[in-house]
Amino acid sequence: MKTWFITGASRGLGLEIARAALEAGHNVVATARRPGQILAALEGYGARLSAVQLDVTSDASAERAVNAAVGQFGRLDILVNNAGYGQLGAFEELSPELIRKQFETNVFGVFNVTRAVLPLMRAQRSGHVITVSSTCGITGFDGASIYCATKFAVSGWSESLSIELEPFGIKATCIHPGPFRTDFLESTSVSYGDLVVDDYQQSSRAKREALDNANHNQDGDPVKFGRAVVRLAGDEKPPVRWAAGTNAYETLAARADELHRSAGEWRELSQSTDIK
Repeated sequence: MKTWFITGASRGLGLEIARAALEAGHNVVATARRPGQILAALEGYGARLSAVQLDVTSDASAERAVNAAVGQFGRLDILVNNAGYGQLGAFEELSPELIRKQFETNVFGVFNVTRAVLPLMRAQRSGHVITVSSTCGITGFDGASIYCATKFAVSGWSESLSIELEPFGIKATCIHPGPFRTDFLESTSVSYGDLVVDDYQQSSRAKREALDNANHNQDGDPVKFGRAVVRLAGDEKPPVRWAAGTNAYETLAARADELHRSAGEWRELSQSTDIK
């Protein structure tokens, strides 16, 4: 039995990771801004489930939540950085305030929680930090430049973290989910631009209509995702990056092929900059 600490666990992928971990017999500290929603969704697990209030944008809130978790279970084995949302819209359609808000949650929120957890894992000389990124952390998408920026940020951070933490017996994995059938595209979750730029209006309207049509029609199954994450966390040698879903697998493979092709195409110019 291990103890999981999961952010953004009141719905969607976070909720299904929590459910799968509980079903596998683990202890779960499930966190959210409104923890009552967690208790309503996950009944019958007794003392193995602790629902804790957490605002990831507050380092003080992160410290309190982690202290509460350790006070109940004594240790933390697996951290899942799942909390986040999608700020969509072209770069010029987003005010600086919206951009900062996106980074505060998707990037600095991840940092706040991980910073609170790592001293415990280092003392244990064990642990696993799992960060939920996106296919938007593998390749760029128009109309999602700032969301992509946050997911690229945590992807690079997680990969580097895996190297820094290896001497302490701590693993780090970045998960890149493709489209899953959650509330990600609901108005209660996704956000669009707050500035109007005439040149973008037609394309932005078309993108938003396409996303509205895709809402709750995605191929990914959140329940299967949760079970897969529990399986991944139980592996002795988990991957540094993992693509969740066929769409994500194909995106990751295509990105690798494109990088290899581009490197070869520009090899001569790249090598021309060396001191010889």
